Amino acid sequence: MCKGLSAIQSSCLEKAKGMKVKLTHLAEKQEWVHKHRTEEKPPHDLETLLNSKMGIQAFRWFLCSEFSEENLEFWLACEDYKNSSGSKLASKAQNIYNRFINPDAPREVNLDSETREMLTDLMETPTAETFDEAQHRIFTLMAKDSFPRFLRSTYTH
Repeated sequence: MCKGLSAIQSSCLEKAKGMKVKLTHLAEKQEWVHKHRTEEKPPHDLETLLNSKMGIQAFRWFLCSEFSEENLEFWLACEDYKNSSGSKLASKAQNIYNRFINPDAPREVNLDSETREMLTDLMETPTAETFDEAQHRIFTLMAKDSFPRFLRSTYTH
């Protein structure tokens, strides 16, 4: 490390790195929005948006700007999980639980305690339907909360 940087507190360096990531994200988002703005009209409902690769990407950019992309990541992980072979269900279920459901999860989604407890019980013998209820709750949350803000944002205009 060069002498000049060693004098700067590590927290300042971390903040600078974070700002660089945010600025890069913003530049990429602006480029993406400009490129795709006229190609596709904004969807009128979340289900339509989630059936479009460009819609998912725009919604992802928006959620990243609000620091709430874990909801979309969880929903997409559940879709992937439902389409997985039986031999992979247990490991994928554990991965989803550890990433999104566990109270110490790095990308914890906002689920009520009843749904969370139900999922904990289902983890012993996961099936293709294990996350259906939780996925539905997160979909409803996005549809009522994030999606209307997305429609009013610059990501769709």
